[in-house]
Amino acid sequence: MRMTATGLLILMAGLFLLARHNLALHPAWGYLLAFSEAAMVGGLADWFAVTALFRRPLGLPIPHTAIIPENKDRIADTMAMFLRENFLTPQVVARRLRAMNMAAAAGRFLSEQRGGEQRLRNGAAGLLGDVLRSLDQNRLGGLVKEGLRGQLRKIEIAPLIGQMIGAAIADGRHLPVMDRGIRWIGRTLEENEDLVRSMIAQRANRLFQLTGLDTKIANAVLDGMYKLLAECAVQPNHPLRLRVEQGLQELALALQHDPALRGKVEAMKLELLADPAVGYWLDGLWERARTALLRAVDNPEQAMSGQFGAMLAELGQALERDGRLQYLINRFARRTLVGVVTRYGGQIVQLVSETVRRWDARTVTGRIETAVGRDLQFIRINGTMVGGLVGLVLHFVDSVVL
Repeated sequence: MRMTATGLLILMAGLFLLARHNLALHPAWGYLLAFSEAAMVGGLADWFAVTALFRRPLGLPIPHTAIIPENKDRIADTMAMFLRENFLTPQVVARRLRAMNMAAAAGRFLSEQRGGEQRLRNGAAGLLGDVLRSLDQNRLGGLVKEGLRGQLRKIEIAPLIGQMIGAAIADGRHLPVMDRGIRWIGRTLEENEDLVRSMIAQRANRLFQLTGLDTKIANAVLDGMYKLLAECAVQPNHPLRLRVEQGLQELALALQHDPALRGKVEAMKLELLADPAVGYWLDGLWERARTALLRAVDNPEQAMSGQFGAMLAELGQALERDGRLQYLINRFARRTLVGVVTRYGGQIVQLVSETVRRWDARTVTGRIETAVGRDLQFIRINGTMVGGLVGLVLHFVDSVVL
């Protein structure tokens, strides 16, 4: 396409020389001269405009040329800010999470009878057996229900959650969650492609809008983001995954040592425990399980496992069916995830900005030019033909009308 556009410009130069040489032979040669002269002007002007986007025309240090290479860092910051303002915001994350029923999914997990879930039930049964041994057996009557609530209120869960996150990272159990998060971001980006294109079109300058380059740049940006997500999905040591992992480690440390964050988590826990629906569920659960738990406390690996497995299965069914309980748990999870995004979203977008800044300017320019180059050469071709037609019209007006 570049050769075609350049060849058309050379053809116009040849027609110009031919028409100028034969101008005295017939008035028609004047029209060809005007057409070819104006076409050369239009083609050269559009060649300069297209070239100035990606490099300096003829290597000359003309102001406001090589726009993309000279503004690569600003483009990186703009992309990062766009991601921060339109995706990693509490409002967007909360809106997305409102469409997800995490409590019902947890209920299905507890209700199914596959090996992984059964091991979870067996381990929980052994843990509960140890807890029951530590309690005073004389007080396991009606006081146990209230005592259990009191113990839950006294336990500060933020450090425990922090230790669980740290242990999960150490064992690599966070990797499936990260993979699922990457896929979720990809789906969210795909569902909001129109928003991305609209935002880029609004922020593009007039030249980009007139030439349609804003659409091509939007496509290039989306392709780059999809490529980044794909690389994160297949590369275990990708910088973005390492930064997210670092953020999780910092979160784990903050949950254990940051008083402000620990206070927020504690307040959410107390709010959940104070809700009547949770209290009713705890009462009913204990009344049905009390006798079986006391008999099985000395043999938790066998009898206790079956009883507690049935209890967890019943909890799973309650999570699947009880709309009020789903609302409470989903609200707690949504607030927690929104808090994480609020606290650590800046680190993610900072990584995006730093990654784009490290890209080689020539490579970025080459990729964008390859993506939109065909249309850019059509701009040169159109400029040549339109310029020629305008010159033809002006010559006609000058010769016939005036």
